Amino acid sequence: MKLERGSTLVVASHNQGKVREIAALLEPHGLEVRGAAELGLEEPEETGTTFAENAILKARAAAAAGGLAALADDSGLSVEALGGAPGIFSARWAGPKKNFALAMARVERELKALGAADRKAKFVCALALALPTGETELFEGEVHGHLTFPPRGRNGFGYDPIFVAEGMEQTFGEIDPALKHTISHRARAFEKFAASALSP
Repeated sequence: MKLERGSTLVVASHNQGKVREIAALLEPHGLEVRGAAELGLEEPEETGTTFAENAILKARAAAAAGGLAALADDSGLSVEALGGAPGIFSARWAGPKKNFALAMARVERELKALGAADRKAKFVCALALALPTGETELFEGEVHGHLTFPPRGRNGFGYDPIFVAEGMEQTFGEIDPALKHTISHRARAFEKFAASALSP
């Protein structure tokens, strides 16, 4: 399953931060990137129990509705002391208005309630590429690190201001976005996607 330069690819997300980040990763590959919201495509209900299941579900729905190849990302924060939460519910913890300040405060509150000194966490990304025919491929990536409070930095989006990747001192909210694009969970999944599905 190869996407040729000049092809249109739908990013199956209404999260503008995520669409921008994926568009930046795709820029060198000569694809025309369109967001699902821009095309008026509805977001399907995420009924999967894993990041992979939700990514496949979203990619197939967008490809079928838009009649174009679609790339869907399902990603989130997994905190070891919280049993992997918020996990696939990462966006839902931010509420209907996608207020990640509330979500980050909830992570801190729940860790404190458990008396958890362990701040180990990871970001997980599942990328699914689907064609209108239903053909689908999956690519996954992870980045490990720890949490820090209070949140720091205004770059990135979501839980970035509380996540420090292994070997780093700054949060994903503080580092240059160009650096994040080379080390993030999304970047690692994207490397596999690019090697398999994009023309050089």
